[in-house]
Amino acid sequence: MSEISEQSGRKAARRAIVALVVLAACTSAIFWLNPADLYLWIKAVHVVAIIAWMAGMLYLPRLFIYHCDAEPGSVQSETFKVMERRLLRVIMNPAMTVAWALGLWLAWSGGHFSSGWFHGKFAAVIALSAVHGIYSRAVRLFAEDRNDRSPRYWRVMNEVPTLLMIAIVILVIVKPF
Repeated sequence: MSEISEQSGRKAARRAIVALVVLAACTSAIFWLNPADLYLWIKAVHVVAIIAWMAGMLYLPRLFIYHCDAEPGSVQSETFKVMERRLLRVIMNPAMTVAWALGLWLAWSGGHFSSGWFHGKFAAVIALSAVHGIYSRAVRLFAEDRNDRSPRYWRVMNEVPTLLMIAIVILVIVKPF
């Protein structure tokens, strides 16, 4: 990895950390000013984190599909490696962490741990996190030029987060059981 791309990656990570600190400070200020609004603000931040996480979960396998066609060691392949790494580290990992932390807090404060719909949602979120783990491993393998999956595999894997997202939204909104 070139020194320039490494510096750029550090700058992006710093920006993400600053954004999270500002978000935490604003949330703390809101709680201090009006604690009754905290639940709604946490829910809003949770939804934003989910949107960011899902954007990454839908985009990363598309990068893998194109990366499969790039010659290992080529400029194109190296560019995909940087894009994949940054997407995972700067957007997807922090977004997943925030979504999980705030989601668990919302479930606890709302008393949802005993609800049937929540158990289904929780199982789907665990499955989505497992797919995230598969993608994380793939980023590492692509970085090492050791991908052994076909573009067809990544096209199928691109649909898995969509199906899980549909199930999660239905469970949260409709609460069928």
